[in-house]
Amino acid sequence: MTNRDEETNRLGAYLRARRDLVTPEQAGIPAGPNRRVTGLRREEVAMLAGVSADYYLRLERGRDKNPSAQVLAALARVLHLDEVEHQYLLDLAKPSRHARPRRRTERVPARLHHLLAALEVPAFIEGRAFDVLASNPLALALSPRLRPGENRLRSLILDPEEQEFHADWDAATAEFVGSFRKSIGEDTDDAHIVELVGELSLASTRFRALWARHDVRQLEGGTTVVNHPVVGTVHLHRDKLPVGDLTLVMYYADIGSDSAEKLRVLASLATTVANDEASTVTNDEASTAANDEAFHDGLPAHRSGGLPSREG
Repeated sequence: MTNRDEETNRLGAYLRARRDLVTPEQAGIPAGPNRRVTGLRREEVAMLAGVSADYYLRLERGRDKNPSAQVLAALARVLHLDEVEHQYLLDLAKPSRHARPRRRTERVPARLHHLLAALEVPAFIEGRAFDVLASNPLALALSPRLRPGENRLRSLILDPEEQEFHADWDAATAEFVGSFRKSIGEDTDDAHIVELVGELSLASTRFRALWARHDVRQLEGGTTVVNHPVVGTVHLHRDKLPVGDLTLVMYYADIGSDSAEKLRVLASLATTVANDEASTVTNDEASTAANDEAFHDGLPAHRSGGLPSREG
């Protein structure tokens, strides 16, 4: 099935991908020594779901796009879908909106910027395609890839430093790709998402393999272990809270743990950097003001104390 086919027949693409992942043994079907197919055949799925082989073929090929909830429930059972994957299957079976490719504008309201500044844990705001839209200093101290303008999925897949940063990069990529598919939902025609998926598909065999599985992961919290270049290994909890169409992501450690102390070290470093930057801005502003005053007085700037003289 081509990428174009997947765009126009997402239900069929999902059914095909998921039956390829179910072994005959899992379905209770004798595999036999001469079997060449690793997953389930179409007729086997149809038999186990209690529908005709012809009807299932029409479903997979997109010629029948209105399966009943009962049929979808039977297919979910045969394909060993969990609750999240079953709901995703139901969503795919809904009538298409036929929306044109578009780029949604995602803006962070001022109140969320204030919230980020008040939080004493690494935190950032991300959009539905995992674009970082805003972050606090502690998030940047944890990882420079959490700065606004970065796409977390692109960084994770393509940035070599991310492979070192995540203690279990394989698990992280599987979770990210599944969560990404869940997050974008029906908006596979969004121009930004189409471009991102195309870029990662061309550049990464790992992404291509994961994307072809059609895994769907719930957008929720969890735990992660990262290797920080300054403080070393840090064990973190992650919470993801929806805020309108955006998501607030926070990392924190168990109270009193070694990782909590490491976060305090990073917070101290972040404060130092912020103070240094503020001092630099203040000095630059003072220098600019002095230069402006010297200009209006008709004097060379370096004699006013603004810019240092190279003489002597």
